[in-house]
Amino acid sequence: MAYIDYYKVLGVDKKATQDEIKKAYRKLARKYHPDLNPKDKEANKLFQQINEANEALSDPDKRKKYDEYGENWKHADQAQQQGNPFGGGGRRGGSGGFGGGSDFGGGDFSDFFESMFGGGGRQQRNAAKFRGQDLQASLQISFREAAETHKPTITVNGKNLRISIPAGIANGQVIKLKGQGSPGANSGPAGDLFITITITDDPIFKRLGDDLYLTKEIDLYTALLGGEATIDTLSGKVKLKVPEGTQNGTKIRLKGKGFPVYKKEGEFGNLFITYTVNIPTDLTERQKELFKELQELSK
Repeated sequence: MAYIDYYKVLGVDKKATQDEIKKAYRKLARKYHPDLNPKDKEANKLFQQINEANEALSDPDKRKKYDEYGENWKHADQAQQQGNPFGGGGRRGGSGGFGGGSDFGGGDFSDFFESMFGGGGRQQRNAAKFRGQDLQASLQISFREAAETHKPTITVNGKNLRISIPAGIANGQVIKLKGQGSPGANSGPAGDLFITITITDDPIFKRLGDDLYLTKEIDLYTALLGGEATIDTLSGKVKLKVPEGTQNGTKIRLKGKGFPVYKKEGEFGNLFITYTVNIPTDLTERQKELFKELQELSK
């Protein structure tokens, strides 16, 4: 069979370090592994060439012989004993050198590799274990759902998975499910599943971290004379006393009435309330007279 340029197969320079060769091999082997490309014959051929190139170039002694004798490197020891009968190295001679022969996508195992490692070498290479690929998924939940621990079921690659979402999870937070990604090759470990959580907005509350914020409108008379205001919280409605003379924009804090703290059961942020005073615009004549009297009294 035609000679194969191992450096070209792995996509590395002839001066590449052992670490660079190792990194290139792992990347390509995972991409073209037959178990991840079961119906791709071309990928299977490439995978065989990748393993062949790695076995020769990852061994410093074999790589040295390959660099010196090219396609004839399996006879390197004999060549040294006979004064290098290949005439200056197989790399530069004929169509078997780097200038000719098949490219990365052509051919099968080269002759000299089969004779060097035999059928057993192929079995050993195919037995290599590869970790499965990680998978990405997304899940949208409501604001109220995020405030409680719940266990929805999602479908990924046709598989139903029941997951646990702790109360207090943040918008955009990623949950990792170990071993729920693509299966590994040759009994290798499965990849992981990463689920990005998206939380819809709430019409009442604004969330910043574990704290919640809302705006409560009160009428002018309650602001002036005092009274009560009914406030929404995650645990239900509560009544608050509004002091007389409450100004527009007054802020108060309800400790522990905010959002649950992630994975800290029983801990909550705070709820901050901003009062806005509603100024009446449809006063009767009598009301206007009363306000004028108040205006005069305040002078």
